[in-house]
Amino acid sequence: MSLQSDFDCLAALVAKLRPKIAGSKQSLPHDLWADVDLYVQAARWALAYEPALTPAEEALVAQAIAIGKQRAEALADGKTPWHHITGRMVRGFVSTIDGSSQAFSLHVPANLDWKKPVRLDVVLDGSRSARGLACVTYLSRFSGFIAPDAMPTPAIPDEPDYIQMTPMARIENAYRFAGETDVFEAIEAVCRNYPIDRDRLVLRGMSMGGTGTWHIGLKHPGKFVAIAPYCGYVDTHRFSYAPFDHFPRVGQLPAHQEAGLHTLDSVDYAANVGAVPVFAAVGAHDPFVEAHTIMNEAVRKEGNQLINLVSPFTQHTIDPVTHKLQLKLVGEHAARGLDHFPREIRFVTWTLRYGKCHWLQLLGLGKHLERAEIRARVAASGAKAGAVEIEAPLNITAFAIDAGIFGRRQPRVIVAGQEVKLAGGAGLRQAGRVVLELRGGVWTQMSERAAATGFLTRKRPGIQGPIDDAFFSGFVCVRGTGKAWNPAVGAWTEACLERFADEWPRYWHGDLPVKKDVDVTADDVRNRNLILFGDPGSNAVLREIVGALPLGWTRKRLTMAGVDHDAATSAPLLIQPNPMKGGEDRYVVLNSGHTFRGNDSATINYLLFPRLGDWAVMDIGPATPLDATGKIRERPVASGYFDEGWGFGG
Repeated sequence: MSLQSDFDCLAALVAKLRPKIAGSKQSLPHDLWADVDLYVQAARWALAYEPALTPAEEALVAQAIAIGKQRAEALADGKTPWHHITGRMVRGFVSTIDGSSQAFSLHVPANLDWKKPVRLDVVLDGSRSARGLACVTYLSRFSGFIAPDAMPTPAIPDEPDYIQMTPMARIENAYRFAGETDVFEAIEAVCRNYPIDRDRLVLRGMSMGGTGTWHIGLKHPGKFVAIAPYCGYVDTHRFSYAPFDHFPRVGQLPAHQEAGLHTLDSVDYAANVGAVPVFAAVGAHDPFVEAHTIMNEAVRKEGNQLINLVSPFTQHTIDPVTHKLQLKLVGEHAARGLDHFPREIRFVTWTLRYGKCHWLQLLGLGKHLERAEIRARVAASGAKAGAVEIEAPLNITAFAIDAGIFGRRQPRVIVAGQEVKLAGGAGLRQAGRVVLELRGGVWTQMSERAAATGFLTRKRPGIQGPIDDAFFSGFVCVRGTGKAWNPAVGAWTEACLERFADEWPRYWHGDLPVKKDVDVTADDVRNRNLILFGDPGSNAVLREIVGALPLGWTRKRLTMAGVDHDAATSAPLLIQPNPMKGGEDRYVVLNSGHTFRGNDSATINYLLFPRLGDWAVMDIGPATPLDATGKIRERPVASGYFDEGWGFGG
C-alpha cells in the first residue's frame, strides 16, 4: 500500500472512534482519543505541506502512521496501554482553540508513586522548522523513532523525582498566542492524568524555550514555583540585530506596532523577577548572550537582582555542569512549594491579558499598552498590622484582592495612605475577593453585583484586544452567504478568509473552524470568538450587530475614528466585545485572522508580533483581490487602539 493509503486507513479508523467519546462531558476520554488522533494530524500535515518527501522522511511518516494505528486498534478494544506506563512517551489533548489534537511529550519516572503528588517540570523546546514535517519530527523524538534532522531531546537527569513535560505548542511561534495557550492546556492535561502537585510547577527551556520561559513565566508570576530560562531572547528590536545575515532587522516601527510589542517583549516585565524565582543560565560565548545582558540591566534598573549562571567557553548549547547547578537550585526552591500569599508584591504589566500576580488581579487600566504597576504589602506590626497597604497604583483604575490574604482577620485595605471603607461580611466571604475602583480620584469598594456589570463596557482581563488576542482562545470564522454591498470588498474579504484557511493549518497545526453565517448558534456566541468575514450586505451576523460597533458603514461610506473612507474600496478590521446576548465574554473580529502573515511564520518566530492594533482601515484598491504575484491587494491607511471604554476617545 502507498503512504497515502496507509494514512487514509488510519484516518478512517480514528474517525470511527470519535462518536464513542463525542458526547462525554469528562476530559479523560477526550484525552485518550487525542493520544491517537495526534498521529493522524501529524501525518496529514506532512502529506499536505511537504512537496516531496525523501525516502527517509517517508519512512518517518510511515512509522508515525504505524504507531497511530497501534494506538487506535488498542483504543477500539477499550485498552490504553500507554496511559499508565513510565519512561518517555507522547500524549495529547483536544485544544479549546480549534478542536485539534495537540501533542506533548512526557517522561514519567520509573519510581513514581501514583498516590503521592509529584512536581511537574514544563520544559519548553527550542526553535524548530515550520515545515510540514515538523509535527512528525516532534513525535519521532519521543515515540521510539528518530528523525534524521531531529534536534536533541530535552535532557533528563537519571531517575528524576519529577515528571517532565514538553508541549509541542504549535511548533514554531516562541510560545505566543495559541502556543502559549497550548502550554497551559498541556499542563491541565497532565494534571488530569497524573498526580501532579500544582504548587510545584516549574517552567524552564533552552533557546526558543528560554524565550518562552521568560515570556510566560514573567507574565504569569503566580503560576510557577520557579522558572529557569537557558538563553532565549527578551526583546524584538535588539535580538533582530544578532550577528546572523538571515535575521530580518526590525527597526523603528509605526507607533501602533511599537505599542503592540509591549504585549510580547519580556524585558518590559523585568520587575516581576521579584514575584517569581528565576534561575537563568547562558553560555559566555553564546551569540545571543546579549539577551541575558539586556535582562540583567533591566532587572537592576527595577532595583532587583537576577540569578544568572554563565558557563565559560560555552556557545549556544546547554553546558552539563551549569545545567546541573541550575536544576539543583530549581529543585531546592521547588521543594518549598508555591507561596500563594507572599507578604509583599510588586507587579508590572502593560496589558490586562497579563494582569494577575498571586493575590492581586488588575481589572482596569487608565490606558492600555502603557506601563502599569502596583506595589502591595501586608503590614507586619503596629496599628496597621494585617492590613494590606498599597502604594498609589500607576495607570490602574480597578483591581481585586484575594480575600485569602486577610486570613481570619477583619479585612483592611489602605491605598496611597487612605484607608478604604469595606463592607466585608458574608458577601466578602462568598465572593472571595475585594474589588476596588478609582472613582473621582478616590479608591472605593465595588460590590460584586456592580463589578459583574460595571466592567462589561470596558476593557477587562481577556477582553482587551488587540486583534491578534482573539486567537488565544476558542474561535470560529463566519463566512457570509449573502451579496456584498460592493464587489471589491466582497472579493477581498473572501480572499482574506482563504488566506487564513491556508495559514492556520500550515503554521498553527489545526483545522481552521469555519461556519456559514446562517449556521452560527447560541453556543458559538457563548463559547467562541466570532471572526466575521464580509460586510453588512454579505454577512448576516455582522448585519445584526453593526449598529453596536464604533463605526459607520453604508454602501457608500465607511467612517472610522471620525474619518470617512470610500466603502467601495475600503474595509474595516477591528476587535470588540461581542454585543450579542450571551457573548459578553467573547470577541467579535471583522475581516482578520492574525495580523502578521504566513511569510513571517515561515521566516523566524520573533516576527510574530501584531501588525495592527484594535482597529484598522484597509485600502483594497481595484476589484481584483490579488496582484500579479498572487498576494492580496491591501494597504492599511489607519490603525490604532480603542480607549478603555472600547471607543475612539483615546
